[in-house]
Amino acid sequence: MTARLDFTSEAFFRDPPKAIANLRMSGPVVATRFPLVGNVWITTTHDATAQVLKDGATFTLRKDDGDVAGLRWWMPRFVRTIANSMLTMDEPDHTRLRSIVDEAFRRRAIVAMEPRIRAIADGLADELFTEECPADLVQRYARILPLAVISELLGLPLADRPKFIAWANAMSSLTNVVSFLSLLFAFRKMRTYLEQQLQIARVQGGEGLIAELIQVEREGGQITPDEMVSMVFLLLAAGSETTTHLISGSVYELLRKPELRDWLEQDWSRVGLAVEEFLRFVSPVQFSKPRHVRRDVEIEGVRLKKGDRVMVMLAAANVDPTVHDRPETLDLERKPNRHISFGTGIHFCLGHQLARIEAACALQALFVRWPKLSLAVDSAEVRWRKRPGLRAIAKLPVAPEGRGTETTSRTGTRDDRSLTAAN
Repeated sequence: MTARLDFTSEAFFRDPPKAIANLRMSGPVVATRFPLVGNVWITTTHDATAQVLKDGATFTLRKDDGDVAGLRWWMPRFVRTIANSMLTMDEPDHTRLRSIVDEAFRRRAIVAMEPRIRAIADGLADELFTEECPADLVQRYARILPLAVISELLGLPLADRPKFIAWANAMSSLTNVVSFLSLLFAFRKMRTYLEQQLQIARVQGGEGLIAELIQVEREGGQITPDEMVSMVFLLLAAGSETTTHLISGSVYELLRKPELRDWLEQDWSRVGLAVEEFLRFVSPVQFSKPRHVRRDVEIEGVRLKKGDRVMVMLAAANVDPTVHDRPETLDLERKPNRHISFGTGIHFCLGHQLARIEAACALQALFVRWPKLSLAVDSAEVRWRKRPGLRAIAKLPVAPEGRGTETTSRTGTRDDRSLTAAN
């Protein structure tokens, strides 16, 4: 029997724990149909999710012919090139590519970037209402901060950041086959741009992670030109998109629950603890990439056959009542917090440290600058993008104090003014 649940519906995104609890009643692994992917099994418990993520020999990201499990036959070659990253690699190729980017990251101390990240967040918070009030926190703050940080980390030019914002907006709009086709043009331009930046770094050198990757390549790192492009694409896209929605989702929850906001503002040393709970409760990344089942296997009593496909539902693992007490409740003091938002096993998120720092800096900078920040609309009016697998608030209107009123936009474009603050 195939379970029916609209993973892109407003009801699902507004209250995932309720929908997931109903789905879990059908079993720890449920057959369903997922947008763009098609027929697939999904996990609904923490243990089932962990089993799939940790058993890379049984649940592989590549099919027997080497193709990425989630790609469809009609997708063009340049999309396959971008998708051919370490995120979709099995062993031994995953370790080969992961070691290259690990080495580059070691040369760029992430923790040492915290003062710079906080400075970018402070600047963006200062400029939040310079164009209009109410302001859309997603576009004016949550999107720009991680894009500014990752592009600076990579060593990409400041002048090019409006391009990244446009590409990020296009990726957030992905909801179905039609929107995917419209996204192909942006993908093609992005790939061409990254190839140019890599070539510039090979010839001229430079500062940033791209230059470090080129140096590792020269020192004997085994990586093809296409793999290098897909790696930088992954770092730029994955290093910004998910953090955008972690920040906006966290702010939304704090604005809805004044008592939690007051608790956090009383002592900002608690922000790290709060971020862990936001990672669990907001769960911006809700599903993993599809995996190919290499042999007949049993997951918590459910039989899967060789050739089936399975996706782990990270959001379901994060609200499993056998692991988390009162999982439907946002508890900023939750200890321990065994969320699985960064995955587990060999594909544990490379950027987990950066995401945590960005979220903490974003929340503190925003609420220190605007201690009376409020939603400019009723919370019931907030909507999520119909993007399968990603819990992303479409627009979050906020006001500096109480309900704001629309004002005429001041001189200058939104992107230009916002990126000035991120400089």
